[in-house]
Amino acid sequence: QVQLVESGGGLVHPGGSLRLSCAASGRIFSNNVMAWYRQTPGKQRELVASITSGGTNYADSVKGRFTISRDNAKNTVYLQMNSLEPEDTAIYYCYTHVFTIPYWGQGTQVTVSS
Repeated sequence: QVQLVESGGGLVHPGGSLRLSCAASGRIFSNNVMAWYRQTPGKQRELVASITSGGTNYADSVKGRFTISRDNAKNTVYLQMNSLEPEDTAIYYCYTHVFTIPYWGQGTQVTVSS
């Protein structure tokens, strides 16, 4: 069993920054993929960024603005979001899978508005 708990969401002005955190507990390994997804009402959940032992991957819409990283000692993955735009407003979810079983966090709201 794996638990994921996100934190760090909130309200920010356009151009601002936020850092999301996802603390993982349970049977999680340093080579497990960790990822951030986001979802807005009426739309499918979309991949924002992912990280494995082999590297990182980003959606085109966030390249150059968002950075995903992980601290294996703390079993925590981060998403640094800079130059935020109103289009980044969404609920952000942390994701991993262990032995093909998917796990999701509860989500954290990010709102970008003036």
